[in-house]
Amino acid sequence: MHHDAHAQPIRSARPAMTAALMAETGLDEAMLATLVHRFYDKVRLDPVLGPIFAARITDWEPHLVRMVEFWGSVALMTGCYHGSPVVKHADLPVTWAHFERWLVLFRETAGQVCPPTGAVHVIARAERIARSLNFAIEDAARDRVGGIPDL
Repeated sequence: MHHDAHAQPIRSARPAMTAALMAETGLDEAMLATLVHRFYDKVRLDPVLGPIFAARITDWEPHLVRMVEFWGSVALMTGCYHGSPVVKHADLPVTWAHFERWLVLFRETAGQVCPPTGAVHVIARAERIARSLNFAIEDAARDRVGGIPDL
């Protein structure tokens, strides 16, 4: 699937930076939307991850819109996402094994949807996000059980 990065106006707070990333990676907002939708279709059907998401998300459309904005900001530096992912995830009942499964599905979907350079780009960011969220969840759990007090 070929996407022409110049076919649509760029929705970005930093259009020059976003345009450069689009040219470098072959990614655009439409491709990221496809990635997000296909990825979460898989997550919802996954026996490990599906129940965790189903317990928290009942209306998927707003979540998907936010995730497209999030990945636009993460992958193309659009600045369209405004939120606190760590706060939203800190109390989830998950371990690194859940993030590993999330990454398996993400890598698979990115490889199917994105050109090779774009897949490498988004996968590297997904891996960094997974590590960061996992650390935040571990820290929150440690704080709940009386770990090291905040200084």
